[in-house]
Amino acid sequence: MDFAWTSEQESFRASVRQFIQDNLPDNWEHIAHGPASKEQSAFAKQFCGALAEAGLLVPHWPERWGGRDADPWIAFILAEEMWMAGEPRGGQYMNVNWIGPTLMLFGSEAQQERYIPPMARGETIWCQGFSEPESGSDLASLRTRAERVGDVYRINGQKIWTSYAGDADTCFLLARTSQGKGGISIFLLPMTTPGITVRDIPSIIGEGDIHEVFFDDVEVPESARLGEEGQAWEIVGKALSLERVGIPRFALASKTLADAVKLLQSRGSFGPGVAEQAAKAHAACEAARLYSYSIIDQRAKGIIAGAEASVGRFATVICERLVSEFVVEHVPEAISGAHPLLLAHHQRGIVAGIASGAAEIQLNLIATQFLELPREPR
Repeated sequence: MDFAWTSEQESFRASVRQFIQDNLPDNWEHIAHGPASKEQSAFAKQFCGALAEAGLLVPHWPERWGGRDADPWIAFILAEEMWMAGEPRGGQYMNVNWIGPTLMLFGSEAQQERYIPPMARGETIWCQGFSEPESGSDLASLRTRAERVGDVYRINGQKIWTSYAGDADTCFLLARTSQGKGGISIFLLPMTTPGITVRDIPSIIGEGDIHEVFFDDVEVPESARLGEEGQAWEIVGKALSLERVGIPRFALASKTLADAVKLLQSRGSFGPGVAEQAAKAHAACEAARLYSYSIIDQRAKGIIAGAEASVGRFATVICERLVSEFVVEHVPEAISGAHPLLLAHHQRGIVAGIASGAAEIQLNLIATQFLELPREPR
């Protein structure tokens, strides 16, 4: 792997930073890390629309879909800068990273024409209907059903911990079409479809961030199904490998740590013990960054990461947790809310090992798929 950035990559990073500087308002920290979900959502659409006009929303997508066929490094540089800025794209990072590319791989022509162009213009928000009350990390046990009734599927069930569902236009939904592990299918479900109810779940990470979604006799045509019946595992496996590597949360963790260190130094509170703890957190952030870079390097060479993506994901969990522990131990503002970024990172660090696949599940995948160790007997 070549650790030197090309002139094109450096120029692109500079253009993204300049765009962020020009387009984030003075009160952005409040919008990004405060409880005003509707304000966040409205700003994200405005920001993504401006990104699209500047050619910076989906540069790595094919020209046919509004991109310029840039390599995976460009996409990752974009994601890094966005996360360091507090991810002003909101839920649209999912569109850019994995929902759009997944539709390009598995969607019908009609589905692609309907859903991809609005994503490329920054006009639409998606949510993913994966977890259920009794089916979180073990997706094979999900119970939401999609029953064939004549020309339609009738969907009944419940999803939980669904980010952005309160503002989403469309749901990337997993539902059971038959029994067994292979009986799960994917549906592209407009959130205005009759029978869908969304409720906010109060949580440590803020009001309006996560939701539960109920489906009561929701009817969708066969054309809403993505791929074939029972193809969900193949599609989701590809999508999650894109998601786990495409979210450089270590970038925000690293910035949070730097902000905390700067604050402590200004107070004369950065003694040897504190410095040692900060160094450990910084090393973890660098490890997550370098491992993610190695996976992007493989992708740029046409190699799609499998279990390697789980290693990168777990490395990021470790760095987020160490940064969270550091700020809550040494910076009172991380608890009081006087510094919104530090408070937000502490809160999200607590749940870092759950989103995008629980850390324990990632360790199992690393053990069985990467290290080829035997599965634990049951």
